Amino acid sequence: MANILVIDDDPAVRMTIKLVLEREGHAVALAGDGLAGMKAIKAGGIDLLIVDIFMPGMDGIETIREVRRHRPSLPTIVISGTSLGGPAPDFLAMAVKLGAVRSLQKPFKPRDIIGAVGQSLGEAAAKSTGTG
Repeated sequence: MANILVIDDDPAVRMTIKLVLEREGHAVALAGDGLAGMKAIKAGGIDLLIVDIFMPGMDGIETIREVRRHRPSLPTIVISGTSLGGPAPDFLAMAVKLGAVRSLQKPFKPRDIIGAVGQSLGEAAAKSTGTG
């Protein structure tokens, strides 16, 4: 299975994703912000990144940009809650344009994150073997 890093400022979200993915056999590391997440990515051994868009400090968009500089082929799934107020930019779509392979709107069901992780890892494996 995969080594997955979850970056989210909400401890409940981090722990929920960790529990769901560990039940599927994945090893899950956690970070509470983009800076801590980048340290883990630079240390190596991460197969997939799940990152929240809205976080204090280094937000998800900045984190994805930084990840692309250091690990351009790292599959990334972005997650985000609903925006407050009126019409807002579609940050999930923006993140996908920056290189994220999937996006999920919070709240999502365990099967949604499991499916997104499985698809993202499958596509990354196909690209690395030249079959995709």
